[in-house]
Amino acid sequence: MATVKLVEENCAHPIVQRVFADIKATKKIDRIPNIWRALATHPEHLELCWTRLKAIMRPGKIDLLTKEIIALAVSATNNCHY
Repeated sequence: MATVKLVEENCAHPIVQRVFADIKATKKIDRIPNIWRALATHPEHLELCWTRLKAIMRPGKIDLLTKEIIALAVSATNNCHY
């Protein structure tokens, strides 16, 4: 049973709308993953998490693909389902 109600993608909150649009554009996806919909229950926290993730995943000494592979490995190691 879910303990957090996921925010709908068409949420009217301006922060949620802006962040969701940026997630879709940045990741080139058509729907918002549930982790972001759960974080959207607190729009300011959603915005902070997304801003930090974008900064971390920016190209630098390690390329984006390597960073994503590391994130996937950490998630799998921790039995994360998403």
